[in-house]
Amino acid sequence: MYIDHMTLIHELRNYSSPKARITRMIKSGDLIQVRRGIFLDANDHDYSLKSLASVIYGPSYISFEYALAYHGLIPERANVLTSAVYNKNKNRRFHTSLGDFHYYYLPANVYPYGIVREEENKQGYLIATPEKALLDMLYKTRGIASRKALARLLFADWRMDYDRIAGMDKESIGSIAPMYRKKLSMLFLDWFEKETAHA
Repeated sequence: MYIDHMTLIHELRNYSSPKARITRMIKSGDLIQVRRGIFLDANDHDYSLKSLASVIYGPSYISFEYALAYHGLIPERANVLTSAVYNKNKNRRFHTSLGDFHYYYLPANVYPYGIVREEENKQGYLIATPEKALLDMLYKTRGIASRKALARLLFADWRMDYDRIAGMDKESIGSIAPMYRKKLSMLFLDWFEKETAHA
């Protein structure tokens, strides 16, 4: 579990200079500074990167490439932990000794839908459903204006499995896609409805 700065200062209150003690612990490798104000005990190997993602920058939930890989929708393993945020107005990236964390802005109105809570090492985290992760990914994609280009993006560029896409929850796609207020989201909804019309 992570330790915030105030908690750490309290735990080291018997030292003459808790801040100096923290600096020495970081230099000696006993303490990992994830980012300013967030630390991990170097001997704690039960931490969850997924849970830590929302602590580093939030409120946020795991989505985009990482969630698509997690759900088995893309064949590549995601090396960067990607999350969605709102009301930030800009994307952020954090390079840490534990890995890279990228955060992408989403419209506030679409943010709370299509998210589930899961656990890793008894630590909770929020992650997008397969449908939401794909729609989030499409939201930050540019230059796609036709059904043909969309199909090429999904199945050639992203190498997704057609049956997995066609098997997505229709109600979820239908309710969430319009909230993005983006042409590509509606293009995907139109394509999806036509492809699954007889399923």
